[in-house]
Amino acid sequence: MQDPLEESSIERNPSEIQDMSSSPIILNVYDMYWINEYISGLGIGVYHTGIEVYNREFAYGGHQFPFTGVFEIIPRDASDLGETFRFKDSIVLGMTDFTQSDVEKIVEQLGKEYKGCAYHLMHKNCNHFTSALSQRCLPQEWLTPVALANHIGEQHDQFSDFTSTTQGRT
Repeated sequence: MQDPLEESSIERNPSEIQDMSSSPIILNVYDMYWINEYISGLGIGVYHTGIEVYNREFAYGGHQFPFTGVFEIIPRDASDLGETFRFKDSIVLGMTDFTQSDVEKIVEQLGKEYKGCAYHLMHKNCNHFTSALSQRCLPQEWLTPVALANHIGEQHDQFSDFTSTTQGRT
């Protein structure tokens, strides 16, 4: 098994995957409504994001100190973010085959890169962090157009099966 801290370590041997835990990777989106109530009419908005995995949510924010800006909150609970944040939506990005311990190591490694004093509204923010974390936790095969097309096809088939079994009900 490869080191989960290496970016290229997402590849796994299929026999190893069967023995490992699995968890959805969920992108949680928070509305910064104090800004968005004024600019949403223009078709734009400002949002905070976090990644939920193994029932834990990791996010990134800025501060003036030279240590990690990565923090953990209760999934979908905006109270730790402040009164100007409101939970908006969750998007399932895929499944990780990393263990919870592997994910903790990945978050710890990213924490060295995402220091609080390095936060920048446009160039290094929570959305950059959630992108990096999700890319490291998802298997490489999830990040291709073919995988996306197959995933959408599977969901369509599941939806078709569901609707065909429920059409007779009233």
